[in-house]
Amino acid sequence: MNIWNDKRVVMTLDAGGTNFVFSAMKSGEEIVEPIRKPSNADQLDLCLKTIVDGFQEVMNLLAEKPVAISFAFPGPADYKNGIIGDLPNLPAFRGGVALGPMLEEKFSIPVFINNDGDLFAYGEALGGVLPAINKRLEEENSPKRYRNLIGVTLGTGFGGGLVHNNELFIGDNSIATEVWLTSSRVFPDRFAEEGISTRAIQRTFLENAKGKYSDELMPKDVYDLAVDNSHPDQKAALKAFELFGTCLGDSLANLLTITDGIAVIGGGLTGAHDLYMPAALKEMNGNCFTAGGESLPRLVQKIYNIDNDEEFKEFASDCSIDIQIPGTDKTIKYDPNPRLAVCFSKLGASKAIAIGAYAFALKNLQ
Repeated sequence: MNIWNDKRVVMTLDAGGTNFVFSAMKSGEEIVEPIRKPSNADQLDLCLKTIVDGFQEVMNLLAEKPVAISFAFPGPADYKNGIIGDLPNLPAFRGGVALGPMLEEKFSIPVFINNDGDLFAYGEALGGVLPAINKRLEEENSPKRYRNLIGVTLGTGFGGGLVHNNELFIGDNSIATEVWLTSSRVFPDRFAEEGISTRAIQRTFLENAKGKYSDELMPKDVYDLAVDNSHPDQKAALKAFELFGTCLGDSLANLLTITDGIAVIGGGLTGAHDLYMPAALKEMNGNCFTAGGESLPRLVQKIYNIDNDEEFKEFASDCSIDIQIPGTDKTIKYDPNPRLAVCFSKLGASKAIAIGAYAFALKNLQ
């Protein structure tokens, strides 16, 4: 499926707790000026009317009829059937709201709803880092190609999605890849998001800072202190990002153990990557131990940060050797160095999610 050559139109929605942003895509690109409306999150009837009105306004701008509606919406949800559960940031949704079927009745076209982490990963797998990496490997004459991708988003929370061979892995209950709830070896009594989120950076900084700060201090504020060599709380700020990176590396190591694919990172906290990625890579390429104290690599694969050109060269190098097939005079190529890559989204989370939503609709209409 080549989404860039597909001429079908799909209407989309970026659903936040405060605002809804409606748009439409064709050939993988946005084709209308986005329409922004308040979500009216505490009033169900008004919220549902806002959603219908937003899509109707988009449809009125289109020169051709859309083939589907496709968008990300917060969970928990029965995404397959378009039913939204009890949402903390959209309090009007309680007890199960059949949002997908309602929109299908109104617009007489298929409606697809997914988790934003899933659609982020799907967009990156089909139109982002995965095809870009494979193209670069081909240009370097590397025999390696990658078909698996885990995408994670860093921000208020910790989200994720998994794609295998261009197929989005959703799960039997529409809640696969809920990475935020995985365990942490850094904080064994906490779930992963407690160490990988805006609040984690805030908490660690405030616990270690000498000065007095507002509880509403944002990661950007902590970042500014971390890069200020003259600030008395620079060490506390640096520690906040270092611990964040260690927690991220721990979670990525667990995810890559299962997925054995490329990892791509997106979301609002990617701008501070220079402060936390060294710790994340150290954790992923670090060690674990047996009960007897024997040290083992944390991962079978070596992880490369391919946003670094030197590391990409090593990642792309052909390490294959010729080994003999027993009992014959023939040889076969063998690469004894399994490797994976981690990198940051070049599309940005919002665009990757939109591309994922567009591609998911087209895939399911075939």
